[in-house]
Amino acid sequence: MTKKQKAAQIIELLKQEYPEVKCALLYTKPHELLIATRLSAQCTDKRVNLVTPALFERFPSVDAFAKAEVSEVEGYIKSCGLYHTKAQDIVEMCRMLNDVHGGTVPDSIEELVKLPGVGRKTANLIVGDLYGKPAMVCDTHVIRLTNRLGLSQGKDAAQVEKQLRAIVPPDEGLYFCHRLVWHGRGVCAARAPKCAECTLSEICAEYGKNKPK
Repeated sequence: MTKKQKAAQIIELLKQEYPEVKCALLYTKPHELLIATRLSAQCTDKRVNLVTPALFERFPSVDAFAKAEVSEVEGYIKSCGLYHTKAQDIVEMCRMLNDVHGGTVPDSIEELVKLPGVGRKTANLIVGDLYGKPAMVCDTHVIRLTNRLGLSQGKDAAQVEKQLRAIVPPDEGLYFCHRLVWHGRGVCAARAPKCAECTLSEICAEYGKNKPK
């Protein structure tokens, strides 16, 4: 079986397991997803979703964030960790959105990664979830699971993204990644994967190496 064939099989199995999936971060405006994704670095989506309602109520627009004091933003996001760097990035990214993009969130990965604090993972999520463009969101869950499944090698997000783009159809990439995230949280955990419960175990390279003979 080629990697493309294996990827296609995994995509179909995950669709059966998770027919309806979407980004776990809560947002109502494009810039809110950008900010929530920045906050999610080394933090759970659940924690971010607890923090953002008050944050977005206090700063309801790109312009409000652009004019904000970094110290005030810090006060709202402390529980997300790395709050000083994140607050600085959020204010600076919103200033750049105002100055360069007329207050709108750009729709290309190339422009998004120029924003402070925005890497390829965030940029892919934005172009996929907001603009419906082909995307491959390689977070820690996607990297871990595709490594275990034998679809990718290595921990570098950009390299894993490149490998997955070569074998996953462009129109499947975004929801394939969303499903892997849900599967990683519920079944294929980092330290204690529930292989006996996993719908992918029979085609998983890692399980194939370790299962009892």
